[in-house]
Amino acid sequence: MKSESETVMPSSGSNRVLVIMAKAPKAGAVKTRLAPSLSPDAVIAFYRCLLEDSLSLAQSLNNVDVAIMCPESDVNELAQVAGNQAIVVPQKGEGLAAGLTSVFAHFAVGHKQHTIAFNSDSPHLPLSVLEGAFETLVKNDVVVGPTHDGGYYLVGAKASYPTLFANDGMSTRSALEKLLSRVQELKLSVGFADPFYDIDVADDLTRLAEELRLAPTRAPRTAAWLKERERAARQSRISS
Repeated sequence: MKSESETVMPSSGSNRVLVIMAKAPKAGAVKTRLAPSLSPDAVIAFYRCLLEDSLSLAQSLNNVDVAIMCPESDVNELAQVAGNQAIVVPQKGEGLAAGLTSVFAHFAVGHKQHTIAFNSDSPHLPLSVLEGAFETLVKNDVVVGPTHDGGYYLVGAKASYPTLFANDGMSTRSALEKLLSRVQELKLSVGFADPFYDIDVADDLTRLAEELRLAPTRAPRTAAWLKERERAARQSRISS
């Protein structure tokens, strides 16, 4: 297995990279806040659908290279999931803050690339939002996509700023506030993508199911999984 410094993005002529922040689909490692609503096996299956649909969304962008950043222990499993859709790069250190720092240290430094880190549980995001985020990054040092709960679902930059993500994750309620505070301290310009939501708790799951019921092609694997879950729940109610 190659180290992070040895993993090289195949040259496509693009200066834009979308990096999906991911973990291997394992019980207790992904979507843990959904545990009260879903069984461990269901959480794993659901997360895998989110991840695969996120990869498909990323691949639908024009002139954008796609990568996955993950814990080193997850590289082999995620490489199997990604196939030829993306390279998989091991992060340095543990936790999401270390992963985000690794994204820009790996892809932005010396490459002059416009790099956006994107979470792995928003495959229902309109493609136009990602395109707009790259356009916003052309005019700013940093671009951020806020979530409604105080976090952010994407962050992009054209250079590496090692202090930007100190001890933060994307989904904590104060993550966006802390990130913007550091952006200000570093005297960087910042632009924003449209606010959106990611899938953390049962209410998010319900909202997602309602949206994908009307537009399943936005995230087809996830939509199919949610549809089967609803079917099984109805059958269970009838049987009882």
